[in-house]
Amino acid sequence: MRQMKVDKLGIDLLTHDPVVILKDLDGKRYLPILIGPFEATAIALALEGTQVPRPLSHDLMRTMLEAMHATLEQIVIYDIKESTFFAKLIVRQNGETQEIDARPSDGIALALRMQAPIYVADKIILEETVADKKSEHEEIQKFRQFIEELKPSDFRE
Repeated sequence: MRQMKVDKLGIDLLTHDPVVILKDLDGKRYLPILIGPFEATAIALALEGTQVPRPLSHDLMRTMLEAMHATLEQIVIYDIKESTFFAKLIVRQNGETQEIDARPSDGIALALRMQAPIYVADKIILEETVADKKSEHEEIQKFRQFIEELKPSDFRE
């Protein structure tokens, strides 16, 4: 699994649906996930730190977990089937851990409110993420420079 964070929200150019874009902590891989408009709003409010006059669903979930002295340890986006992502909330209460099925968008909105990490399964990282071409290009340039500056004396012990 790889830890990721919310990079930004946007609109998918083909479907015109909201999309949340996760980025790995190295900033080299991006994972776009189509989400609903209400979840997009909930994520945007959490990213901006905006307080609302009445609690939204994700605020309610946070309050309920806190009232039960439970913590959201992490969310895990663990699978994709027919273009639908699957996630689970890892919740700890009284020393015991429970896995709760969730939509990734709800998990992300809750994780942002509870400062919980977001993880994505390696299978999804390999199959669904997009590489940051700029970062890749910079690494190739650095490697080329390294090769060009090598001298035979660099190989002596």
